[in-house]
Amino acid sequence: MANVVPARIAGILINALKGGVVPRVGLEYITVGRALEIAAILQDIDMVADGGAAFRFIVGKYGSGKSFLLQTIRNYATAKGFAVVDADLSPERRFAGTKGQGLSTYKELLRNLSTKSKPDGGALPLILEKWISGIQSSIKTATGLDGAAFDDLVEKQIYEVASSLEGMVNGFDFAKAVVAYWRAYRIDDVAMKSNVLKWFRGEYASRREAKADLDINFIVTDETWYDFIKILAEFLVSAGYKGLLVLVDELVNIFKIPNSITRQNNYEKILTIYNDVLQGKASHIGFLMGGTPQCIEDKYRGVFSYEALRSRLAEGHFAADDIKDLTAPIIRLQMLTQEELYVLVEKLRDIHAQLYDYRPSLGHDELVYFLTVEFNRVGADTHITPREIIRDFIELVGILHQNPDKSIEAILGSNSFEMAKGGLSDEDIHSEFQEFEI
Repeated sequence: MANVVPARIAGILINALKGGVVPRVGLEYITVGRALEIAAILQDIDMVADGGAAFRFIVGKYGSGKSFLLQTIRNYATAKGFAVVDADLSPERRFAGTKGQGLSTYKELLRNLSTKSKPDGGALPLILEKWISGIQSSIKTATGLDGAAFDDLVEKQIYEVASSLEGMVNGFDFAKAVVAYWRAYRIDDVAMKSNVLKWFRGEYASRREAKADLDINFIVTDETWYDFIKILAEFLVSAGYKGLLVLVDELVNIFKIPNSITRQNNYEKILTIYNDVLQGKASHIGFLMGGTPQCIEDKYRGVFSYEALRSRLAEGHFAADDIKDLTAPIIRLQMLTQEELYVLVEKLRDIHAQLYDYRPSLGHDELVYFLTVEFNRVGADTHITPREIIRDFIELVGILHQNPDKSIEAILGSNSFEMAKGGLSDEDIHSEFQEFEI
């Protein structure tokens, strides 16, 4: 049996996967395959840590593992000292819009700001206070001062950090907010700290309110949110993090926008981000965006409908399905191999057994039996996905556990195995799955 998975994590994994969604924790217990893709993205993350920037599209059909890969990278990055923000696009959340959809995306990103010590989001207050405590600690160690002289040195250091941000677009206002938080922190002004956090999160509706509360004559808007993300990345480095990773999933919601001008405005924002990254105008920041092949490649409504992006992202003459270029801006996810899927269902079998405290009854032959049935369904060669296989398998082990008098043959149908073989002999079936012999 596999290593013991904590009961809480096992419950989250089984319930999330059965519901067809990607869990935010415990992915390390079920990750299989994608070694080359993960290695390529980790190289990008190293580049971000060194002060560079990165941009990738993760492309795969529904259920192929895009969201799973993004969450796996999210967990890895926070464990390695990065801050991560993530958001799923929707009709209300886009890169640009006439009804505040860009700002809504920014708010969702900041709401999901995660770090190693705050992996479930909401990390902004922790980051600001960790930063201030770090400055206080270093000055205390270096000088041994206390009282007013100590506070003066701390404030001087904070102003130095803030001044380094002022050269960036909207950096002066960001720096004023940072200093305002320090002053509120020093005198424990809870209301002022709350107002500064509200400003950082883009929750002020007007400049007048921000001016009255904070003496800052600027707020995050649909037009400025991306500039604030870039400033945040620089600030996070000064606060001791290695950089900022921005994960955006469900690009298909841009593809679905009926108005062509609105779609083009969103693609223009993507182009701005892409150009900043490749031209060196952004630093300590990486972007991963997940979408389906159609929402990327459709020449009428997809990303490729915007010529400036199509010309930058289209593959060259030499890449093919069996010849990958993992340094390209688009990483295309292929179906997991049969060996990888076998390992995956084996892991799920053991986690389900641990969660419900029973000895697994499905052995090697039964797992091969299940996968054979799945792979020989009509249309499986082009339409089956890991999500479908996972949901089917969790349903199967759940039914078997609740109905111990039933066999796997009875659940799948007494003649399902013969039908699934599609006319293959037992010898052929054995040959087809011989790589599972472990």
